[in-house]
Amino acid sequence: MRIAMIGTGYVGLVSGTCLADFGHHVTCVDKDGGKIEGLRAGRMPIWEPGLEALVKANVDRGRLAFTTELAEAVKDAEAVFIAVGTPSRRGDGHADLTYVFAAAEELAGLLTGPLVVVTKSTVPVGTGDKIAALLKEKGAPEGVSVASNPEFLREGAAIADFKHPDRILVGAEDDRARDVLAEIYRPLFLNRAPLLFTSRRTAELTKYAANAFLATKISFINEMADLCEAVGADVQDLARGIGLDNRIGPKFLHAGPGYGGSCFPKDTLALLRTAEEAGVDQRIVSTVVGVNDDRKAAMAGRVREALGGSVEGKRIGVLGLTFKPNTDDMRDAPSIPLVEGLVKGGAEVVAFDPVGREQAQKVLPAIAYAESAESVADGADALVIVTEWDEFRALDLDELAGRMRGKVLVDLRNIYDRADAEKAGLTYRGVGRGRA
Repeated sequence: MRIAMIGTGYVGLVSGTCLADFGHHVTCVDKDGGKIEGLRAGRMPIWEPGLEALVKANVDRGRLAFTTELAEAVKDAEAVFIAVGTPSRRGDGHADLTYVFAAAEELAGLLTGPLVVVTKSTVPVGTGDKIAALLKEKGAPEGVSVASNPEFLREGAAIADFKHPDRILVGAEDDRARDVLAEIYRPLFLNRAPLLFTSRRTAELTKYAANAFLATKISFINEMADLCEAVGADVQDLARGIGLDNRIGPKFLHAGPGYGGSCFPKDTLALLRTAEEAGVDQRIVSTVVGVNDDRKAAMAGRVREALGGSVEGKRIGVLGLTFKPNTDDMRDAPSIPLVEGLVKGGAEVVAFDPVGREQAQKVLPAIAYAESAESVADGADALVIVTEWDEFRALDLDELAGRMRGKVLVDLRNIYDRADAEKAGLTYRGVGRGRA
């Protein structure tokens, strides 16, 4: 099939590339000429494992193209995906749909026949209805359908998630839309990926509900971590104990500095705003948001406590800045309030992240950046592990201790055992692992 993908951000680029890899002919369009020029030259605007090679392979095979002209992208297309950004609106937490509606309005004037417009962006309930009304108002031809097809991609594992999904969710109001989306995803039927058809509004809400539930698990285990510390229990054993219950499951039960990224923070807020407009109280989700905000704000205090109550004049090495490993995404990363709190307290901060430095420097310009995990330790009074990159899991603790001025390791991801750290001469502070 011929497909147009509006937007070459994280969702649009990964989705368009994977659809091309299924054998479809995909044209990705973006208003940013520099981004399109870079993609044509093989330069990726995001860091995602395996994406660069997959883009190149499908461009070489003639199945994937990039343009700044929407008219060129939608010509002869049977489906057009809208995959533009929907960031939280400043001030009220509502999803900003400016780019979504702008894309729909421009699209309306270019369509010459029936096709399916598919919302891939994460949008509040009722957005598909508004897009359908806008297309009609702006003169789109009869027979144009609007569907919702939310993405469930994890940054750092997006290609695998797209090709081996837990489910494919399609919200559609007519047979044409259902048939077109079924044909687009037919290659995944070989993997027995469940294709779930719902109403458009149900699909839109399901995306928010899924992220809110996962965010709830994270905030829950973080509160349990605080309780574990207070009573001398170990949150990792606790998480295993409850995670082995099939009704609960082990995923998203890893205590740490709180959730961040492009989805959970904005989607939980957008869900709360949707509920507010509908006059429905969402006490659980509201509490989850509050717990997470407090969690991230408290991390600098954990470092202060480990250093005897003050970080003034201390040199602190930070390992990992992105909100999770295998991405360069710094959006709402827990490292931001942590580092800002340390700097405000008078600390000198030096940090290392394997791929996130360029993005980190935009939001944390006042700190120093090291070239390796080992050099972060040079002269440091404390090391703080913030992001659980694989390369941080096997560091030589003896070497790190030898490079440090102080001997404090604050492990906010619990990737080391206390015994191993103490054997290297380090004072260890984990999360939810009782008190030494």
